[in-house]
Amino acid sequence: MDARRCPCGSLESLDACCGRYLGDDGAAPPTAEALMRSRYTAFVRGDVDHLLRTWHPDTRPAALEPDPGVRWTGLEVLDRVDGGLFDAEGVVEFRAHHRDGVQHERSRFVREAGRWLYVDGVVGTQG
Repeated sequence: MDARRCPCGSLESLDACCGRYLGDDGAAPPTAEALMRSRYTAFVRGDVDHLLRTWHPDTRPAALEPDPGVRWTGLEVLDRVDGGLFDAEGVVEFRAHHRDGVQHERSRFVREAGRWLYVDGVVGTQG
């Protein structure tokens, strides 16, 4: 059991928040924002399997190697468009802070077969 705070900034424990979505037997996040937060947490923890599993097959890379030198330090959700419990698509705009700057992204998500998937995003790096 992991009682540490979730890296996504929710103020909940990892187990009560994004931890329940990670791993092969993880639950499906109910919203596009919940998926985005779990993907940020996966980047923080180096969980490449979760990142690839939640990436739409039409845009998913064959492999993913996160930079081990990047130390993620915080997440800000700036905007949400749809992506709720009854939506098929959604957009989440966020800033992911790291030791050397900020990654600003507006990400697109779709829900297929009851599971949200990351499609792509417009990325800008600041800092």
